[in-house]
Amino acid sequence: MGTTTTAAKGPSLLGNRFLQTILFSNILLQIGIWVRNFAILLYVADRTNNDPYAISLISVAEFAPIFVFSFIGGTFADRWRPKRTMIWCDSLSAVSVFIVLLTIHFGSWQSVYLVTFISAILSQFSQPSGMRLFKQHVREDQLQQGMALFQSLMAIFMVLGPMLGTFAYSKFGLEDSIAVMGVAFLLSALVLVRLPKDIEETRSAEKGQFRKEFAEGFRYVWRSKVLRMLGVAFVLAGLAVGVAQALNLFIVTERLGQSKDFLQYLLMVSGGAMLIGGGIVAVFAKRVPPQLLLAIGMLTGAVCTVIVGYSKSVPLTLVIQFINGLVFPCIHIGISTMILKWSDASIVGRVNGVLNPLFVGMMVISMSLAGSLKDAFPLVSIYAGAGLLFLIGALAMIPIMGQRAPERTPGGESAAADAGHA
Repeated sequence: MGTTTTAAKGPSLLGNRFLQTILFSNILLQIGIWVRNFAILLYVADRTNNDPYAISLISVAEFAPIFVFSFIGGTFADRWRPKRTMIWCDSLSAVSVFIVLLTIHFGSWQSVYLVTFISAILSQFSQPSGMRLFKQHVREDQLQQGMALFQSLMAIFMVLGPMLGTFAYSKFGLEDSIAVMGVAFLLSALVLVRLPKDIEETRSAEKGQFRKEFAEGFRYVWRSKVLRMLGVAFVLAGLAVGVAQALNLFIVTERLGQSKDFLQYLLMVSGGAMLIGGGIVAVFAKRVPPQLLLAIGMLTGAVCTVIVGYSKSVPLTLVIQFINGLVFPCIHIGISTMILKWSDASIVGRVNGVLNPLFVGMMVISMSLAGSLKDAFPLVSIYAGAGLLFLIGALAMIPIMGQRAPERTPGGESAAADAGHA
């Protein structure tokens, strides 16, 4: 495909029409998602008197579709036109939100779980389509900077999102908050109309090819030494992040002796640091290989996680949270850049569909085991174990530290064999 020449004409990263559009769309989606997350969380907590089982079902509704549908969504995203797929997914999400809103209005409050479940399923088709478009419309030398911009956007909403969602629910209630999500998804679909036209690709998409293409994604990842090691990093990071996130509340109450409300300050410190870190990475991204970025992020995560587990000092914990948040964008940006650089545009959706569930699946497993671990071991030991997982993930990058992304042929695709056996 002639994507390289199309992308190369862009005057600058911020002047790239695709990037402008996708960032604006993501702002709208983040508004809807954070309002939804906190409105549903607070509503279920109020409705069930803080029943942990009912509250945990929210996480199941959010993460289970990622693990189940990511493989399928990535395969279909490679078969379908990405712009059209993203517009349809956001439109269908908006429609499903308003349908569920009607069922909630007429008495079925348990339908709140469907809002999260349906949008999470559709995002597994939309997100890899966005990765394909990113590969097509952003120059190779700007991929890492583009990912840094996305990370900065995520960080902004990590700071503002909880406040926005809590305000919406306390001021307007559940139904109006969910309606905000529906409107946000609808507006996002309208914004995506501005994306460049889908590039015509000469690909076979006959019936019966789905199973073959589905399996091809796994083979592609397995043949690539870089992507295999990235899969190892995904598994280890997922296990470490899951257990640390699940037990953050106990760090606040048991190690720091604070009330549970203090957790929001830890999250705000991390989010603010991630915003700064994303900006810093965007500045020097061109000069640092993504493998090194990922290794730096995981090594810092290892040290910070261990210190947070040991610390009983509020100032020390806040400083460490800030340092960890400052470097955490290196993990996200390194992973995303490696997926884009070591995957052909024709298969990037499936590569994402293979690797993403490794992280989410391991995170869900470790979150579900966190309670049992807490009963069996002290927090210090659990966080030391999570730090060790991060350290092993950083060491896994050493064998591929000198690897270079495969060159693309004039047709726009990289040689799969070169990618696989590099």
